[in-house]
Amino acid sequence: MRLDRLIAALKFYELQSTLPQCEVTSIEMDSRRVKEGSLYVCIKGYHVDGHDFIKEAEERGACAIVVEKNVKADVPVIKVPSTVRALALLADYYYGSPSQHLNVIGVTGTNGKTTLTYLLDEIFSAHGHINAIIGTISLKYGNTQKELKNTTPDALFLHQNFRQMIDDGIDTIIMEVSSHSLSLGRVYGVDFDTVVYTNLSQDHLDFHSNMDEYAYTKSLLFAQLGNHLYNKQKTAVINNDANYTQTIQRATAQPTITYGLNDEAMIYGTDIQLKPGSTSFQVKLPNGVGQIHTSLSGKFNVYNALAAVGVAYAHHIPLETVKEALSNIKGIPGRFEAIDLGQSFSVIVDYAHTPDSLENVLQSIQEIRQRQVITVVGCGGDRDRSKRPKMADVAIYYSDQTVFTTDNPRSEKPASILKDMTSHLNEESYTIVEDRRQAIQQAVDMANENDIILIAGKGHETYQEIQGERIHFDDREVAREMILSRLKKG
Repeated sequence: MRLDRLIAALKFYELQSTLPQCEVTSIEMDSRRVKEGSLYVCIKGYHVDGHDFIKEAEERGACAIVVEKNVKADVPVIKVPSTVRALALLADYYYGSPSQHLNVIGVTGTNGKTTLTYLLDEIFSAHGHINAIIGTISLKYGNTQKELKNTTPDALFLHQNFRQMIDDGIDTIIMEVSSHSLSLGRVYGVDFDTVVYTNLSQDHLDFHSNMDEYAYTKSLLFAQLGNHLYNKQKTAVINNDANYTQTIQRATAQPTITYGLNDEAMIYGTDIQLKPGSTSFQVKLPNGVGQIHTSLSGKFNVYNALAAVGVAYAHHIPLETVKEALSNIKGIPGRFEAIDLGQSFSVIVDYAHTPDSLENVLQSIQEIRQRQVITVVGCGGDRDRSKRPKMADVAIYYSDQTVFTTDNPRSEKPASILKDMTSHLNEESYTIVEDRRQAIQQAVDMANENDIILIAGKGHETYQEIQGERIHFDDREVAREMILSRLKKG
């Protein structure tokens, strides 16, 4: 695409020299990826400022540079108020506005995002759609799977991959939308068709100043649905029982569908039956009633299933299709995932890393427990410190034995994090095993017949992040190794 035609996507900009008549071969925000003919967009991040790498971009063949501050360069410079917004506009235009040709479903909330995307993938597949999932676990469709650095990637990655997905036959995108991505403009230019609000509880207060600001950031996804656009049907699906529901509802001018556990919601669940390894309930919709059965455990998964029903209702997917799809779900990676090698006790791995999500999981375990509950849990470093004692309190309250350990300490010392978690506790109510591998081994060694071990915090993750390094570590692998070792010992 010619450069002069591409930058027409920018409504307001300042040219610092005459534009060359060049063909743009790519748009890049990483100077290391620039090649001959690339348009380099300087993004200012937390640790690195793209403006500092203009010389490298020039040497690699950039045909022009997009900036948001005054710089010196030997190639044409296009100055804009915000390079983040400019990147989204340029990428969307360069790749042919791909999200406008896709059915894009965005899911936001503190908990439940990943599970819901997997439920929706099953439902939409059953209805004949070809889907892609973007989220915490990965970008996944067909035989393609890419690990992601962030739950929600940047705008350039999204628009570029949307175009590739269209070329590969994808028609529906089901994606998690984090509060960080909304605050940092990663989803600018994405044409969402349906957006979902699951819930809001304490998390990311190292990034957001308080819960009100956190809720406001979540509401941006709903505000971005636009006003009275009739060319594509747009819908907001909202948990009627969650905190800040009114804040979310007021943010959008589009039609809303509410779900919950009482008849104040448009779609609601009743007669809930929670059993080990299964959940069933009756769902009531404006156009009918149905019985839902799923192998996912816990009351929190009733909410996830109801959210999925709400999205399906918005897309006119028959309830019978939804029921069958939900009954086919066998589990979500790292979400209440059972590790069963024939041992006499249960081991569950879950991503729970907030006080609310940990409480939800432990409450579900209470409903199926026969004997002791042993919880292995820690808190991440360089994140909201105020949730650390709350996480510990939840673990102690619902567990017979608690082992506090390391969980992605990042640049912090694990001992300091563990002190934040436990300094207010009675020392007899827990043990500290700083090495996570040894902590899991201790839990497995102490378990008796019919006990339940919960290994919380990392779920699907396959690494520990320590002092800037990512070291391979998978709770599920370690748990299997320890269980096998114990089984061999008899």
